[in-house]
Formats: sequence, structure tokens, C-alpha cells
Amino acid sequence: MQNPLYCWRREMSEVEMVPIYIMGKRYMVPGALTIMGALEYAGYKLIRGVGCRAAFCGACSTVYRIDGDPKLHIGLACGTVVQPGMHLTQIPFYPADRAQYRLDELEPTFATLVRLYPQVLKCLGCGTCTKSCPQDLKVKDYMAAAMRGDIARLADLSFDCIMCGMCVSRCPAEEAQPNIAILCRRLYGRYLAPKAQHLAERVAEIDAGKHDEALAKMKVMPDAELRQAYNTRDIEPE
Repeated sequence: MQNPLYCWRREMSEVEMVPIYIMGKRYMVPGALTIMGALEYAGYKLIRGVGCRAAFCGACSTVYRIDGDPKLHIGLACGTVVQPGMHLTQIPFYPADRAQYRLDELEPTFATLVRLYPQVLKCLGCGTCTKSCPQDLKVKDYMAAAMRGDIARLADLSFDCIMCGMCVSRCPAEEAQPNIAILCRRLYGRYLAPKAQHLAERVAEIDAGKHDEALAKMKVMPDAELRQAYNTRDIEPE
């Protein structure tokens, strides 16, 4: 029986090959691969800089330039397809200031933000953070909300942040945007978000054992039946 990896490499070798440079070394890789796939094709064993492989966790942050283009590009290795003449390296972690706090001891105020992250007032509004975000988030806008003390707005604009740190790596004011954002999402969820009374009632019903029979049935459902039940469930209006 042939090694599956060998078969995959042989199959990929029939695709048009393109030159890329990984940390300065030239490799010929199939042009249909993502950066992560190209790294593995080139023989790299990924221990750091790899996570969900679905462009969602932020572990595979990558910076690259293309021959003839002076611009520095940002992307996630698992979701960015290689290009000819791509010069790349990964930044699986970028250090940023992270405040220590107990959420139940905080108040959802501008004073809390400034006390824990005084550098929030240093934002220049240059927009480099927004240009660096692989999720296309409006990072500059949510940092502006931080300087206004608008915690709810910041929590909303930063909701899809994957904490990759690319904005931190490019910020001339040396902000810690992802950590400021997650603080505000926590404050919003703990103190400001409207309470869902129907959710509290349902939790109480579960605690009282009202749904034990239905839950026991779900635990032994075949996968296809469980998926069908999920897809046809009643969804509350927004």
C-alpha cells in the first residue's frame, strides 16, 4: 500500500509549480496550495503556527511580499493561496501588553479602560491596524470607540477578532488592540448586554429536570438524525 503523503505529493506535482521563498529559501510548490499546504509540501513539519486550518483561530499569521511589489501583505497561512515570487515568514505569536484583572471587580467604564490600558490614549488614528487585519475588521474604528469609552460599540466591532496580533505588530503607537478589545467584550457581556429572561427560564427548567428525557434521547441519536434536528430547530427572531 502506497504512503498517502507520497500519493498526495505526486498528485500535487502535476499542478503548475510556482516559486516561493520561505524564510529566504526558494521552493517550487503547486500553485493551487495555500501557504500552509505549501509549507508542508516543502517538507516543514508544522508544530507552531498551525491551528484550526479554517482561517478562524489566528494561529497561522503570515507576512509576505511579492516580487516587484514593495507592499507588506498580511494573511492567514491556512486561507491564503501562494503566488509566484512570494517571500514569506510566519508570526504565530506577537507579544502585547496584557493587563491582569478580575472581571467581577471591574466597572464597565472609560476609567477602567485607561487604568488597565493607559496606552489606549496614544492611538494616532492612522489606520495601519485596519490594513493589517486578515479578518478585515475596522480596528481603527473600534480603537476610536475605546478612546470615547464606548464599550458596547467596541465589543460589537471587535466581535470577530481572532487575536492573531497582526495589528499589534504594525501599530506605531504600540497598542495592544486585541487585548483591549477582549476586555471590552468581557465587560459588555458581564455588565452591559441585555439579559435574556427566556434563557434564564430555560436554564432553570433544565436544572429542574424538565428536559432530561429529551436530552437523553439526543445523546443516542444517530449523527444524521441529530444534524436534521439541529437544522430544523425553532430559531428565535433577532
